[in-house]
Amino acid sequence: MTRIPITLHVNGEDRAGEAEPRKLLSDFLRQDLRLTGTHVGCEQGVCGACTVLLDGEPVRSCLLFAVQAEGARIETIESLPSEPTELHPVQQAFWEKHGLQCGFCTPGMVLTAKALLEHNPAPTEQEIRLALEGNICRCTGYVFIVEAVQYAAELLRSETT
Repeated sequence: MTRIPITLHVNGEDRAGEAEPRKLLSDFLRQDLRLTGTHVGCEQGVCGACTVLLDGEPVRSCLLFAVQAEGARIETIESLPSEPTELHPVQQAFWEKHGLQCGFCTPGMVLTAKALLEHNPAPTEQEIRLALEGNICRCTGYVFIVEAVQYAAELLRSETT
């Protein structure tokens, strides 16, 4: 099969590679770039485990071909935090408010919450639930996840004041 050269701006740096036209972005990130924090669950775009930020917006990486992301700015969970010994405020909030259990959905949830809070620094509970509705968690029941996003909003607002 023909491989196409692609360059993506991933987690702040340009990453080049080659991909077959049918290779999914999730597979390219995991297999070619070794960024295994992007989880693959349903492979149908339903569960949200493969969520990454593409030009700042949450997308299901299992629904995009890698070649479609040519030149795009992509953030995976590995982009958080900026220092290896620290947690991003959203990660901190998920940890402190018990917004995770098995952790499989967590990268997608965290990136979705990050994108929400960048667009809306003070979301209501309903806005949080609406933003997260495309991310399935089979462990928590979402109560602690919503509380974690609310707390992350507080943490991020306190950083800017």
